[in-house]
Amino acid sequence: MSTATVLALASPAPSIEWGMLSPMLIVFGVGVIGVLVEAFLPRDSRYLCHLVLGIGGLAAAFVAVVLLHGSRGFAVSGAVAIDGPTLFLQGTILLVGILTIMIVAERRVEITRGERNGIDAFTPQASAVPGSVAELEATKAGAVQTEVFPLTILAIGGMLIFPAANDLLTMFVALEVFSLPLYLLCALARRNRLLSQESAVKYFLLGAFSSAFFLFGIAMLYGYAGTVQLSGIGDAIRKGNDAGDPLLLIGIALVAVGLLFKVGAVPFHSWIPDVYQGAPTPITAFMASATKIAAFGAMLRIFYVALPDARADWRPILWGVAILTMLVGAILAVTQTDVKRMLAYSSVAHAGFILTGVIALNDSGLKATLFYLLAYGFSTLGAFAVVSLVRDKTGEATAMSRWAGVGRRSPATGAVFSLFLLAFAGIPLTSGFVSKFAVFQAAAEGGASPLVIVGVISSAIAAFFYVRVIVLMFFSEPTADAPTVVTPSLLTSIAIAFCAGATLALGVLPQSVLDLASHAGQFLH
Repeated sequence: MSTATVLALASPAPSIEWGMLSPMLIVFGVGVIGVLVEAFLPRDSRYLCHLVLGIGGLAAAFVAVVLLHGSRGFAVSGAVAIDGPTLFLQGTILLVGILTIMIVAERRVEITRGERNGIDAFTPQASAVPGSVAELEATKAGAVQTEVFPLTILAIGGMLIFPAANDLLTMFVALEVFSLPLYLLCALARRNRLLSQESAVKYFLLGAFSSAFFLFGIAMLYGYAGTVQLSGIGDAIRKGNDAGDPLLLIGIALVAVGLLFKVGAVPFHSWIPDVYQGAPTPITAFMASATKIAAFGAMLRIFYVALPDARADWRPILWGVAILTMLVGAILAVTQTDVKRMLAYSSVAHAGFILTGVIALNDSGLKATLFYLLAYGFSTLGAFAVVSLVRDKTGEATAMSRWAGVGRRSPATGAVFSLFLLAFAGIPLTSGFVSKFAVFQAAAEGGASPLVIVGVISSAIAAFFYVRVIVLMFFSEPTADAPTVVTPSLLTSIAIAFCAGATLALGVLPQSVLDLASHAGQFLH
């Protein structure tokens, strides 16, 4: 028997901790089944099957996360870490994912004027050239786009792995797994197909560049530490292996660029307004909420596990990025005349607020950031869902001037959208106030008081354009050809109501969720 054979027999077989991986396995299993449904089921049966599969599968994965509460350990030979913050983030992503499936499932409704105006956000035939005969025939035939369901599910699966990854290569694979479906989903808008495809191309090209930066950063950190495991990189820095080594500094910078692109921080935010405007609104809602949650989760794990002892190198850079992000996002949002672009720049400003919690680098910062991501995810999803309901003959009426008098014509819609805007502004009794207060308090405790001052100034600027929209909806006369607020389906109504209820509940009674975020504890090293 050869020496190689003896060594192979003596080596323990790799183990896979199925229980710890169950939420991710369930989601990917549902995604694969969804692909098979597309391949083998009749077209008329696919929609209902996808709907039941999507909501049921994500709910089962959420139950698996709840059952894992209190679990701590590594899986797949240390590639994945299961701990309190990971489970909190995965639960948040799954809740947002369930609500996203409900919004994506919206198809057609009747307008009160008797006209037939579908609010199906997706093109009936993705492979057809915009405006072609094939697309027109698919529209007349009433074809329903269902490929969006497995694509969304697969993206959610990648997002579950991203904040749980314990080594940089697994993190990169997860990044690509959730990014590739999003590139496709951005191009599937039913109306404004060219704008939608343009936004998808921009997102793909810039996303590819950011992924390349991230991968080069991984190579640099591997060259410095000799490992891609986060704890191994942290140990190498702690032992003082040339703290000022160019490989370490360049690696930190390149990895940070890849992550800052995904969260939409300045100066890597240029794709945000164009992509958010051009993508189908349900996908915009999904990207603005779930992608941010996953990306900030990965950022927290990298900076809290691998790079805490290199804080002197990366904190000054993140200070500058956070300040620019808060101010640029708020100031540019004031100048927007399109509701989706305004919300896009609002998301840029919120990325700056969340960065203040990351920079705090303490227990309070971790707790505050987790709470902020949960609260912001629900508010953002609900806000974009409401935007998809205000429509005219050409589709969604996103021009801000078209929103004049919307609150008068539909008080419930105006009130719910106002609630989300007030939460973004950080008004008391909404989740946004508690979120901002928590991250600012953590930043002050972490010695970042100047960031708090900039954050307060940015919040004051942002409050102006949020209130401007509310005034436009309730105190302006609607035009003669004013858009109509369509009545959504039961699923969309449930999603919006849940988001509104969560926004209020997290503002009035936030303590239980804050305690849950606090009890999540630290990342597993």
